[in-house]
Amino acid sequence: LSGIIPVGVLLCLKTWMRRAISIETTIAKSLRLSDAMEAYDAACKKLLAEKRILAWIMKNCIREYQKLEIEDIAENYIEGKPQIAEVPVLPDETNAPRIHGIGTEDTSLYEGTVTYDVRFFAILPGSGEGVHLILNIEAQNDFYPGYPLIKRGIYYCCRMISAQYGTEFTDSHYEKIKKVYSIWICVNPPQNRQNTITGYSIAEKNVIGGAHEEMEHYDLLAAVMVCLGKTDELPQNGVLKLLGTLFSSNMSYRQKQQILQEDFDIQMTETLERKVILVCNLSKGLVEKGIEQGITRGILASLKNLMSNMGWTAEQSMAALNVPKTEWEGYLSMME
Repeated sequence: LSGIIPVGVLLCLKTWMRRAISIETTIAKSLRLSDAMEAYDAACKKLLAEKRILAWIMKNCIREYQKLEIEDIAENYIEGKPQIAEVPVLPDETNAPRIHGIGTEDTSLYEGTVTYDVRFFAILPGSGEGVHLILNIEAQNDFYPGYPLIKRGIYYCCRMISAQYGTEFTDSHYEKIKKVYSIWICVNPPQNRQNTITGYSIAEKNVIGGAHEEMEHYDLLAAVMVCLGKTDELPQNGVLKLLGTLFSSNMSYRQKQQILQEDFDIQMTETLERKVILVCNLSKGLVEKGIEQGITRGILASLKNLMSNMGWTAEQSMAALNVPKTEWEGYLSMME
């Protein structure tokens, strides 16, 4: 090959191939982390869709269920099987009534696609007409994703209300609009939001005079932010401790099993056991991958600082930091 291709070109080609392999390795690591995060997110959705877990969330976050027992909510008020990002609903395609078969993906030709983590019907306590609440549960790791998270929660509520046209009511029968809830489980909130549950809803306020409307006519949406924190600072049987235990990356499965059974009377069925173990394993894998990426970013930042402040070459900087020579090409490719 060297007799056909000039030596200089061959050396450049070999250098380029080594760097391409290094770049590919870096991209592969990022993709593995992305795949792990996606798998973890899917596992969390399935865990949240367990009726006993949903019942705890509903009792602690939704006014209408606060006086009911957990078992009663799980058995009698959650209708059907919660759907987990499975069935699309296309409100722009048809005006035909579709009272049942609510989907987790709400698509509009004009507004784009919104995917809900867990979405289901719940029967409203005390209603003799079978009125339903429509609940949406979202698990969120990033409390500040570039916008106020509560605005997204309210937007989801609005989308769930507008999507009822053609499914819950037609024409001008707005009296049939059902109340919606968007509940956000925030796993890594900032310190000032940890161990808090905060609700945002529509309220009547008299500006002039004392007129009053029936509450059911305007109490149509509520967004609830559930922000987790350290579980050792919480009461034994609160929903914050329940969710904090489920999503903890520091607890073993056995520890979680003991807390679920003793503090929350949640017995481990075979299905629930598989879901909890999967979340445990995936969360630990994410921590390990996150640490690995954090170390890489730290070394890269140190190299750039040495090159900038000391005037050293990349090679001199890597030697000073004792970076193995087998990893030099990878760091060189990341600095380009």
